[in-house]
Amino acid sequence: MIERACDGEHAFDFIVVHSYSRFFREAFEQEFYLRKLAKHGVKVVSITQPVGDESDPVQAMMRKVIALFDEYQSKENAKHVIRSMKENARQGFWNGSMPPLGYRLIEAEKRGVKVKKKLDVDPVEAETVQLIFKLYLHGDGRSGALGVKEIVKWLNARGYRTRRGKTFGVGSIHKLLTNTIYIGRARFNQTSSKTRAQKPYEEIIEISVPAIIEPHVFEQVQRQLHARSPRVVAPRVTTGPILLTGLAVCATCGGGMMLRTGTSKGGRVYRYYTCSNCATKGKPVCKGRSIPMDKLDTLVTDHLIERLFKPQRLAEILNSLSLRRAEKSQNLNSRLIALQREVTDAEEKLKRLYRLVEDGLTDLDEVLKDRLNTLKADRDRAQAALERAKELSAFRIQIDPALIERFGRIMREHFTTGSVPFRKAYMQSLIDVIEVDDRQIRIKGSKDVLEKAVIASQNREAGCSQVSTKWRAGRDSNP
Repeated sequence: MIERACDGEHAFDFIVVHSYSRFFREAFEQEFYLRKLAKHGVKVVSITQPVGDESDPVQAMMRKVIALFDEYQSKENAKHVIRSMKENARQGFWNGSMPPLGYRLIEAEKRGVKVKKKLDVDPVEAETVQLIFKLYLHGDGRSGALGVKEIVKWLNARGYRTRRGKTFGVGSIHKLLTNTIYIGRARFNQTSSKTRAQKPYEEIIEISVPAIIEPHVFEQVQRQLHARSPRVVAPRVTTGPILLTGLAVCATCGGGMMLRTGTSKGGRVYRYYTCSNCATKGKPVCKGRSIPMDKLDTLVTDHLIERLFKPQRLAEILNSLSLRRAEKSQNLNSRLIALQREVTDAEEKLKRLYRLVEDGLTDLDEVLKDRLNTLKADRDRAQAALERAKELSAFRIQIDPALIERFGRIMREHFTTGSVPFRKAYMQSLIDVIEVDDRQIRIKGSKDVLEKAVIASQNREAGCSQVSTKWRAGRDSNP
């Protein structure tokens, strides 16, 4: 409107508003645009706050006073609204925005005519959320872990859609993977509505909600998101010639172990892993530690060959993983019951509508057609989620001992004679971190990732590019 008023064609003479606060609530902006419009012969007139001829200084002053009161009232209203919403959040209630994927609103209590609502898990959408986290950590069973962009492609290609029926995007998937609400911690009042700047921690209200994702799974995803970020991990970490870059960390401060060199009097060059925080920030930050590069590389490689890749040790690890899955079967059964209830409810609603049409109690108009299509879509979504959950409950991984032996043999051979890029790629896919202490080297990794690598080995050659996103069981270079 303002652009049209100032384009030189003089399309209109007046802009009529209910009150000046409907034009602008900020006094400076209101004055700026009133003067800009006046230069083009356009006047702003308020119906409820007439001030007369503004060529009279008194009338102009009155309008400016009104603008100041409007601005003050707007800020006071905002202060009281946010105070009420924060108190509502402290009591555990939802403040009215659309709930995230995986949740729905349920009535918690009534206070007079005011209905207070809380978040509850939507069994159907919760399956999609769990699927997304699984794809990010482990892939779909036919590939290694997928990056955010690959997850988007995977979901859209298979017909998954957002609650509004739109295709998924990279931003929405990344936001989902980093949202603490999925481990039961919803946060309100995190950013400013105007500047989008992060608010101080003490102003953020945390609401307890039912969790969909287990905390250790969520934390693993956050570590991998951080590790895969190109802002954090340079390409040299993935493709460089140093074996343990990006894996070895100082056990004291958590800083990465970096390469340092020294030269003896005889001209011999020595290479060390040393704490990066100590090397770059000094002893006050971390006392630091150094270890010869060949020594640490040999210790880690030999330990993997002699301990991890022995068939008996691999079988013990995978068996313990099966036992842990069995303990979770009760939770899976409750999910199946909830999903079955959703499918049944959707089918009952459809039957009731069909019965009304058959009995002639209603006509099949456009509104009813839309309702039927919505119910059918809800039923199909619930049915698909139920089928996925059933597949998961029926899926019992049985790994042939011959496959375990073959995987261990291939790994031992290649870790003994393989190139640095090969060993580095598999270490980064199987190992989360290598903590270097004064007297101990601790190698930490995921049993789930190891299982995926064993299963994937029956369909893939052992030697693969270290930057391929389709075989790396734990990490990839796709952010």
